Amino acid sequence: MPKIYPSILAANFITLGTEIDKVLKNADGIHLDIMDGVFVPNISFGFPIIESIRKYTDAYLDAHLMIVEPDRYLEKFAMYVNSITVHYETVIHLHRTVTWIKKLGCDAGVSLNPHTPIFMLEEILPFLDKVLIMSVNPGFTGQQFIESTFEKVKKLRQLANKINPKLDIMVDGGVNKDNIGKLALAGATTFIIGASIFHKEDPYVEIKELKEAAKSID
Repeated sequence: MPKIYPSILAANFITLGTEIDKVLKNADGIHLDIMDGVFVPNISFGFPIIESIRKYTDAYLDAHLMIVEPDRYLEKFAMYVNSITVHYETVIHLHRTVTWIKKLGCDAGVSLNPHTPIFMLEEILPFLDKVLIMSVNPGFTGQQFIESTFEKVKKLRQLANKINPKLDIMVDGGVNKDNIGKLALAGATTFIIGASIFHKEDPYVEIKELKEAAKSID
């Protein structure tokens, strides 16, 4: 069954509680895009918002750290979230970071920017719960999907089947009803979607249709 994590970055923060309620009727969790303005050219939100979200809901919170030196903040994030994903491009001692995340009681993930090849993950893959493939250059919502992502997901699934068959392969950026089925066929299992959910009149229906589209290609 495909999983959908709406990205809260696309929500209306003035009515954030209502926005969360709308998507959690049919979503599998909430995705938190954490940006520092250094690793990516944007700044999102920090711990006060995350703490407020955790106090509001016990939903699965999936934190994507698009920041430099993420090790400095792992313990703090682990207080509020269920999953922490760091970028391959920002971490020097990746095995140590991943091990630390898991010791803190969170699922551990690594994200790859569009230019980073899959083979770079071969040694760390056995230790991961998930890999997040960026299908746009990180930093902003509403970007155009990069078509080479299909082949990248396929390569990752083939590698994971040999090393870590239970790996959750996530895709983030430009995912919609036109490409989600092909991504699922390639081996993706979880989809991060922002504007295409939060900017629709009925997010519940949108998520339902996205999940149906993900299962529509055999």
